Amino acid sequence: MRQPKKTGAKPKTAGAKDAPKVSARDKRKYIDYKIKVKKGDPLPSFREDAIRLNKFLSNAGICSRREADVLIDTGVVSINGVIVTEMGYKVKPGDVVQYDGETITTGTKRYVLLNKPKGYITTLDDPRGRKTVMTLVSKACREQIFPVGRMERDTTGLMLFTNDGDMMKKLLHPRYHARKLYHIETNKSVAKEDLEKMTRGLDLDDGRMKAEAASFVEGGGSNEIGVEIRSGKNQVVRRMVEALGYEVIKLDRVVYAGLTKKDLPRGYYRHLTEQEIAFLKMSK
Repeated sequence: MRQPKKTGAKPKTAGAKDAPKVSARDKRKYIDYKIKVKKGDPLPSFREDAIRLNKFLSNAGICSRREADVLIDTGVVSINGVIVTEMGYKVKPGDVVQYDGETITTGTKRYVLLNKPKGYITTLDDPRGRKTVMTLVSKACREQIFPVGRMERDTTGLMLFTNDGDMMKKLLHPRYHARKLYHIETNKSVAKEDLEKMTRGLDLDDGRMKAEAASFVEGGGSNEIGVEIRSGKNQVVRRMVEALGYEVIKLDRVVYAGLTKKDLPRGYYRHLTEQEIAFLKMSK
């Protein structure tokens, strides 16, 4: 077999004199960008490997991470029969974790989608006795699940509940912000120019907000619009509509992070499919 001839020529590389010059302004922009993208915690990777002890206790529903640090420090948590007081200790697969003599298991991860009706508040418990969303999903599973984000009392539509801390962290993370689509009914006809204003951005009390998309609902009246947002700020859709001079009569979340209300009547819940869970984990 013939071997290719060696020419002795080396591949051409760019020398210092060939490198493009970078202005001071561009360097500043690059530094600002690096600082910006480092803000906040990194998105979770969903790998099933060792996790910090305080997170393990939190995922098991024992307490919050901050409260778990106190438990660890007081010496009431042991791993494989040995008391652990080290805050950064990581629990590995197969480790036996005990709190006050009781063995702890994290349980099965659950993902429950609810079509929330009007008149329910988003809280685990209400001392005033008002109806909470937790009563609607109380029989969904044995594990304790938590609402992902909040929804005001008079807003209806999709809410996700889970005991997967990583999933919740990702969906609420500032760099991710799950896509949400709302069907809105107003007290009067909406001007097309106002829809354009929503996508360009509006100045609200807590800063400038803009919709990813805004349009009239197909087959609906001139006072029915669909608005897509990614912001996680409180009541942002309602506040945007009201800033344009309209009163919100109905606010219904019809899409959340790619999940829809198909075959899910108001007031009912269902568990996500394996495909839906995988989609949420892979979504950027």
